[in-house]
Amino acid sequence: MRILLVLLLVAVVSAKQYERCEWARYLKNNGIGLAYWGYSLANWVCLTRHESNFNTDAINHNTDLSIDYGIFQINSRWWCDKDDGTRTANGCNIKCSSLLSDDVSVAINCAKRVVRDPYGMSAWFAWRKHCKNLSERDLEAYLAGCELD
Repeated sequence: MRILLVLLLVAVVSAKQYERCEWARYLKNNGIGLAYWGYSLANWVCLTRHESNFNTDAINHNTDLSIDYGIFQINSRWWCDKDDGTRTANGCNIKCSSLLSDDVSVAINCAKRVVRDPYGMSAWFAWRKHCKNLSERDLEAYLAGCELD
């Protein structure tokens, strides 16, 4: 029981809830600048706002028994290994648990891999629903006041 409590405390300590502008700056400084793979920084901020509300330890259980992990809500069926014996495509060649850390470098690299897939950002339902059809002006609202220069 003590081990479980320690593990839960470690999980809570390692989680991070980014502020919008803090997250935008972090993305920009880590290779998702003005247009990574044709998607503006505003698209990435919009995506993560609607997928996880900028929360590194967000988890969503889907009806198909897959799980979405982390700030980008990376799906276990296609992009990571749940480490429970379930066979997955594991397109990012990572453990899903690595997507729940406040060190988001693994999550960013995997998200870059996902967006290079033929579906691009359409791989994320939240992007299709909340960001895809926004004008550039409306998308830019996700960066308003962030002082990114």
